[in-house]
Amino acid sequence: MNHLIQRLPAGLYFVATPIGSARDITLRALDVLASADVIAAEDTRSMRRLLEIHGVALGDRPLLSYHDHSGARTREKLLGFLSAGKAVAYASEAGTPLIADPGYHLSKEAAEAGHLVTSAPGPSAIITALTLAGLPTDAFFFGGFLPNAKGARRTSLEALRDVPGTLVFYESPRRVAEMLKDAARVMGDDRQAAVCRELTKKFEEVRRGTLSDLASELDGVNVKGEIVVLIDRAAPREISDEDLTEALTEALKSMSVRDAADGVAKAFGAHKRKVYQMALKIAGNS
Repeated sequence: MNHLIQRLPAGLYFVATPIGSARDITLRALDVLASADVIAAEDTRSMRRLLEIHGVALGDRPLLSYHDHSGARTREKLLGFLSAGKAVAYASEAGTPLIADPGYHLSKEAAEAGHLVTSAPGPSAIITALTLAGLPTDAFFFGGFLPNAKGARRTSLEALRDVPGTLVFYESPRRVAEMLKDAARVMGDDRQAAVCRELTKKFEEVRRGTLSDLASELDGVNVKGEIVVLIDRAAPREISDEDLTEALTEALKSMSVRDAADGVAKAFGAHKRKVYQMALKIAGNS
């Protein structure tokens, strides 16, 4: 037996569950699931299977379905259990609750009511994909699911084109090829990307390449499984001295040398000392 049954303080416990391999669950998550007075789940069938796999007895404890379509009625029941001093565990079907999964309104209302809200952290498709993609991980932006319609999808991609970090999206296997085509059109054919499929499962696969190459590879392919798409940040823009001179000349019409230099250096991501020296020279010649 891998879990402990213990008295949990009253509160709401968000429990991360495996995204594929059932053995990825943490020991603390099993402790919480074994010890909570009430369990709520996005999919109660998946939760029952998970409990059975790990030998956690549900007994006579309530198991409630709570998802995006269950609405405020179930949330009120769960808040009622919290008010009665119960420990409530909540898990989405796979991964971490709230991360492109239900739980936000429950978390918000429980915290506003003064209840303990805590987490038993664990699997996340986002973090797993970032570790495998071969793209920078010092900064990233999770964009969730992009819109289904092509025009709206391209508009969303356009808004994220210059985010200074790796972009991470969930995508439907039916739309991934079209999404990659749109991304290549908006962000550039040569931008590096990765497509991660069925993470932690038997047929796990990671494809790496440019947006254009990946779009071509998957065009017409019957893709199956859960998909995470990652896109590298935009390459640093080449900045010429002519660009800096033009911007400084315009800025010096209404700013001091120091303010103009600071503003231009920040706007172009250029070295401050270099830009300041250029500003001094321009001001001296005018």
